[in-house]
Amino acid sequence: QVQLVESGGGLVQPGGSLRLSCAASGSILSINVMGWYRQAPGKERELVARITSGGRADYADSMKGRFTISRDNAKNTVYLQMNSLKPEDTAVYYCNAPGVTYYRRRVPLDLATLDFWGQGTQVTVSS
Repeated sequence: QVQLVESGGGLVQPGGSLRLSCAASGSILSINVMGWYRQAPGKERELVARITSGGRADYADSMKGRFTISRDNAKNTVYLQMNSLKPEDTAVYYCNAPGVTYYRRRVPLDLATLDFWGQGTQVTVSS
């Protein structure tokens, strides 16, 4: 199986910065897209940013210019650098990897492709 583990959340003042990390582990063959979503209380989960293995990134409009997504393919890790944080950025941030191909068994070869989510990390922006 595959696990996504986030880290880096916490409490920060408005205008501050945080860097989130998400490491994927397990018998992974390939991960094409890795991304971040967030969910604030009483709201639906929304896309923050995502990045392909080739480095192409997409951002939600409200995060453009403030957030930067990056990844280390060798480490199966994705990062989210968040600058100029606002109170409305307060949410649980979830790491997502849709379409992860992994080994269910190596001999005989048995591959599977599934979507995986991390457990979430709380980001609170408050003075």
